[in-house]
Amino acid sequence: MRIVSLVPSQTELLFDLGLEDKIVGITKFCVHPYHLKQTKKIIGGTKKVHVEKIRLLQPDIIIANKEENTQEIVEQLQDIAPVWVSDVITVEDNLKMIEELGKIFSVRTKAQNWIDKISFGLQDFKNFMKDKPFKRSAYFIWKNPYMAAGGNNFINEMLKLNHFTNIYEDRDSRYPEVIVQKMRIQGDPQVIFLSSEPYPFKDEDAFELGRHTHHAQTVFVDGEMFSWYGTRLVKAFTYFKQLQERIEEPV
Repeated sequence: MRIVSLVPSQTELLFDLGLEDKIVGITKFCVHPYHLKQTKKIIGGTKKVHVEKIRLLQPDIIIANKEENTQEIVEQLQDIAPVWVSDVITVEDNLKMIEELGKIFSVRTKAQNWIDKISFGLQDFKNFMKDKPFKRSAYFIWKNPYMAAGGNNFINEMLKLNHFTNIYEDRDSRYPEVIVQKMRIQGDPQVIFLSSEPYPFKDEDAFELGRHTHHAQTVFVDGEMFSWYGTRLVKAFTYFKQLQERIEEPV
């Protein structure tokens, strides 16, 4: 099969399933493993693709995601090849996705190996967290306007796994615009996370956000560890342990 992947984390997953030779097209955001950007055709971004570049690649299947890619893109590309769309919110969704891709590409054993690794890592991390208290949190992804992770998304699930209660979880939007001046009365987070992607937050942003709370701890975090699913979770559990230790250190 000739595969075009429109999702960075799923490109990484396909590689880890041993499917590198079948991948013919990726997005400019598919940065892991890095060498793929030199060996595969770049077909645009996740929200804006070059349809003709994809057509010329003559793919047998296109891998997309409900959150990363738009319905318009999926509908356009269905004229070229079948489009397989994942919808990953929970760890269980993630394991099911890996299982399904294992079936589609006849790599069931490799898929099961990764499922086992993630399941073991998940249980180990839950044991690590079992006596740790829950803390109120806000996870920011954008500035001008400020936007945070709401509920019903993978980031929120990772926050819950880390015993962080998201003050914006009940918002209507999955990624709501927020008025940071109202943080104290809207939940007053104890920890503010500034994601490394998609917005490059700086020290002054941490200061600006922190002053609208009662002495919240502001922490810069690797956004890939919170938002990338697939095989990335194996690394994420190790990262989360280190993050917990950082947060527990006296300021």
